[in-house]
Amino acid sequence: MIHEIVPVGVLACNCSIFGDENSGEAIVIDPGDEIEEILARLDRHSLRLKAIIVTHAHIDHIGGAEKLKARTGATVLMNRDDLPVLGQLEAQAAWLGMEAPAVPEIDGFLRDGDRVPFGTPSFEVLHTPGHTPGSIGLWLPGESKLIAGDTLFRESIGRTDLPGGDGRKILASIREKFLPLPEETVVIPGHGPNTTMAHERRHNYFLQRM
Repeated sequence: MIHEIVPVGVLACNCSIFGDENSGEAIVIDPGDEIEEILARLDRHSLRLKAIIVTHAHIDHIGGAEKLKARTGATVLMNRDDLPVLGQLEAQAAWLGMEAPAVPEIDGFLRDGDRVPFGTPSFEVLHTPGHTPGSIGLWLPGESKLIAGDTLFRESIGRTDLPGGDGRKILASIREKFLPLPEETVVIPGHGPNTTMAHERRHNYFLQRM
């Protein structure tokens, strides 16, 4: 399994590129920006992009999805509950002083418990409302990896003061969906360095009360 993490855009969103060596297919998660770099990584491994998955509809995670879809024909998938957040893309751009990106057409909606087949392993969708209503994580049990979006960071959690955020819900999401995962799980957050569930159980202030 090929896995590259590419920080993209002004907010350095961690975009993940997963590639299956046997099928030559790839999945890109959170292509917020820098589409040429993402395409170059795909070309380097001779990968065909099958799907674009968005952990939530904030501009730094979804801003490049339409361009990447147009260049590759890949489907765009996210949770339906973030459609209102997607509808605020122009306002999000204004908050950051950026030009608004094209709004991608969403080809399918991911629900809690869905599995996205990909090579030998599959991505299990974990609905984790709190940062946004439709935030999701992606758990790869075969790889012991969790793509956490902006729900969980190294020794911190996602902010909940933006429209649609809910502090109680984000803590419930982490408690119910992330904490049951094995301690050796590698957590790839939406920004910043990787961590593990073991480290977060011991050192994350927000998890100490759970």
